[in-house]
Amino acid sequence: MELILLKDIDKVGDQYEIVKVKDGYGRNFLIPQGMAIIANATNRKKLDEIIAAQASKVAESISEFKAIAEQLKDKVLRIGAKAGTSGKIFGSVTSHQIAAALKDQLGIEVERKKVVIPDDAKEIGTYTAVLNLHPDVDTRVAFELVAE
Repeated sequence: MELILLKDIDKVGDQYEIVKVKDGYGRNFLIPQGMAIIANATNRKKLDEIIAAQASKVAESISEFKAIAEQLKDKVLRIGAKAGTSGKIFGSVTSHQIAAALKDQLGIEVERKKVVIPDDAKEIGTYTAVLNLHPDVDTRVAFELVAE
C-alpha cells in the first residue's frame, strides 16, 4: 500500500514522503491516527501543491538552521550526571537532557528527536552529539558530562 505521510514517522519516512507500507499497518494504524493518507491521483496532486507552497518557507528555514549551526560551532554544553567513583555515570544521557541544555545554556530550542547521541557516552568526559536540524543541515555539538 502506498501512502503519503502527513507527519515524520521514525523508521518509516518524513513528512510528505510517499512510502510503501504493509496494508495492515497503513489501514489499521497510520490512516486512523491521521499520520498518512492513501497516495491516489487526487492526493498526489494536492501533495504537489503543498510542496510548491512550502518551497519558499524551506529556503528561509534552511538559513535559520545554518545560523544555529554556526552558533553551536565552538560551544560546549555542560551536563550534570550522577557518577560513581570510577567516573561511570548511573543511567545514560538522553536526547531530552541535551535539548534542555541547549535551551538553558545557549537559548536554542531543538526538538529532542533531532538529537542523536553516541552510544559510548557512559562515563565522565567530553562527547559529540549530532543535531539533524534538516536533511540538508547537520551539525555537531560538544557536550561535557560532569559529576553532580
